[in-house]
Amino acid sequence: MNPIATKYIKLNTAIPGPRAQELLTRKEASVPRGPFTTAPTFVVKADGALLTDIDGNTFIDFAGAIGTMNAGHCPPQVVEALKQQVDQYIHTCFHVMMYEPYVQLAEKLNEITPGNHAKKTFFLNSGAEAVENAIKIARKYTGRKAVISFERGYHGRTLLAMSLTSKIKPYKYQFGPFAPEVYKMSYPYYYRTPEGMGPEQMDEYILQRFQDFFLGDVAPDDVAAVILEPVQGEGGFVVPSKRFVQGVKQICEQHGILLIADEVQTGFGRTGKMFAMEHFDVVPDLVVMSKSIAAGLPISAVTGRAEIMDSPNPGEIGGTYGGSPLGCVAALEVIKMMEEQNLPARGQQIGERTMQAFARFQHRFPQVGDIRGLGAMCALEIVKDKESKEPDKELTAQIVHACNRRGLVILSAGLYSNVIRILAPLVITDEQLEEGLAVLEGVLEELCL
Repeated sequence: MNPIATKYIKLNTAIPGPRAQELLTRKEASVPRGPFTTAPTFVVKADGALLTDIDGNTFIDFAGAIGTMNAGHCPPQVVEALKQQVDQYIHTCFHVMMYEPYVQLAEKLNEITPGNHAKKTFFLNSGAEAVENAIKIARKYTGRKAVISFERGYHGRTLLAMSLTSKIKPYKYQFGPFAPEVYKMSYPYYYRTPEGMGPEQMDEYILQRFQDFFLGDVAPDDVAAVILEPVQGEGGFVVPSKRFVQGVKQICEQHGILLIADEVQTGFGRTGKMFAMEHFDVVPDLVVMSKSIAAGLPISAVTGRAEIMDSPNPGEIGGTYGGSPLGCVAALEVIKMMEEQNLPARGQQIGERTMQAFARFQHRFPQVGDIRGLGAMCALEIVKDKESKEPDKELTAQIVHACNRRGLVILSAGLYSNVIRILAPLVITDEQLEEGLAVLEGVLEELCL
């Protein structure tokens, strides 16, 4: 690989460097194997789309803390709001003594989420908690028990969320038994459509399968909710058609089933709109949010139709740290950034530039089988050859490994672990984006040609 001239990436040592190696030794002695780490080093400073590690190496961030940093690392207005909040109070627990930022953030999310109906919002700590509570609310409102999720879907690692999730390893293997009354439906994967079947036929086939599903697996009047990622995240950045998403909504309306949009990874400007469901002209009954809601502060939300959200009785939903004051003030500033800087539109621009580079990669490298994305949620699917489309998990891991050691933090995804995904902060500059893409292209040259 020919060296790439870098303006933002600065590598003073090999990765990991000596101080990172010392910490890795301590980490291995004190932290269990289970929490997986992609980049083998330790951050000491983060700014915008750049990360600096303990050995003074600076990286371009194409991972964004798995889609958490859409507003960038340490945005000054968020940092200032947090400092002011810490000086006032850190936590009282909303269930003990309430605080205004909780109400302000609920009002704002009621305003900006899809749909003009009356809404209400409450807060938790993580995406998985929000998913679990959305299911609880749907069951309470409908009086039904069954829930339908989709193949390749990812909804978290707690028991119910893990039951909704589709990938066995590493998420579910030997962690059962799982929650009952959870069913899986197909989700279109157009790159892997059966021979002779086009995208439209795939959509119609899956939507028709719902009818047989309701005959053979669970009656529709026993189904409380369908939970859907508008773009599958961990499943490989698989983008459905508008026809498919609208068809799922129609089935839900026909049978009195609630539609839950899991916008944990797709929300807050990532796909070129504030929420990905806006691309499909579908208004969900409940929206689940987390990740980029608060620039890295742990907070999640469930927003939904007011009559649905009011179905649990006082005390039936909540949590000690849910909607912490710090998370609420951070989220309010993030939303202000999104609106004032028009970051969703920036997400669309990032996506266009990225997909132009990906089209070049697909033409140059036989192992780049498919390119896809929505807004700044972009992916390459790595295969052994374009004819067989056989997934190449090993090459994908090598690409991630090589990028990380060349100063580009990047992640894989997909049911077959063969997808390279881009989740760069939406504040990344054009120069930083191009430099990161050049590093990725250089790694593909070395490993694929």
